[in-house]
Amino acid sequence: MKQESRCSFCVKLFKWFPVLFITAVIGWSYYSYVIQLCFLTVENMAEKVCYLITYHPLLVLFLWSYWQTIFTDVYSIPKQFKIPAAEFEKLQKEPNEENQRRLLEQLSTDLPVLCRTFSGAIRVCEKCRMIKPDRAHHCSVCGKCVLKMDHHCPWVNNCVSFSNYKFFILFLGYALVYCIFIALTALQYFIKFWTNNLKGYGKFHILFLFFVAVMFAISLISLFGFHCYLVIVNRSTLESFRPPVFRMGPDKNGFSIGRYQNFIQVFGNDKVKWFLPVQSSLGDGVAFPQRPRDEDTDSLLNPRQHHGEVGDEEDLSCQEQTSDLLPLQTDLHSSKQQL
Repeated sequence: MKQESRCSFCVKLFKWFPVLFITAVIGWSYYSYVIQLCFLTVENMAEKVCYLITYHPLLVLFLWSYWQTIFTDVYSIPKQFKIPAAEFEKLQKEPNEENQRRLLEQLSTDLPVLCRTFSGAIRVCEKCRMIKPDRAHHCSVCGKCVLKMDHHCPWVNNCVSFSNYKFFILFLGYALVYCIFIALTALQYFIKFWTNNLKGYGKFHILFLFFVAVMFAISLISLFGFHCYLVIVNRSTLESFRPPVFRMGPDKNGFSIGRYQNFIQVFGNDKVKWFLPVQSSLGDGVAFPQRPRDEDTDSLLNPRQHHGEVGDEEDLSCQEQTSDLLPLQTDLHSSKQQL
């Protein structure tokens, strides 16, 4: 037991290495930019003050967003989705697939579940022994089901999901602006280095500061742009690879209710809070509004519309075919009122 505890502790410690690496890079960038560049290299006082006044609020927003992404807990799935032990054992022992489906339909009658597996069954997580809420997935790293899971990010040692997805977007955005700001303001001194007009040992800090800022900015542009696209179309990273399945089949736009409405689901109705790393997302992560459907061709217009926000990404290997959806009739009118 002691050996297992030590191994578990080592694994948990190892997971923090990427976070410690990013933190160390940020700390070094602060020293290089504020001390070596602004205080010891920039001679013009107005330029120096302008750089420092702009840099520090940007750094605060960047670090605040990063902190929130890391330490915001993944929301737990409500207890009503848990399958009673007796029913789960009965489900496991049932050899007939149709009987399994009927049993799951009965268990999920009062649950706001619309998503299904490709075979049309209710999504079940055998590890957590529960019916999966819409857009929820099991994360093999966290070892539990996560609401609106986007992905598990080693750089924040947390699942990016309903609870912290807004913070993750802001973290990427402010990190990109932070890197671009450093690169632009250090550019002229980087040029001076190559023309031998920059003296002192601090010039090497400025040289590497510029390179690191440009390198991170390039990598962040595509990642931030991709997640901005996901917000606008109301998809998670997992859903971009494998669209959610409804009663009528897969539909990659099943949760898209218009660009603006998609945006405020993540950022909320309060415009003051949009770009601040404070909680303002709409919903509970369990139920989500559905896009309008033709009643003649799609019976998913149900008496309930689903709002919710869910948690982080699960490994793609953990996207079991047990992804299920309960056929819960949703009323378009009531969903619009919820929005």
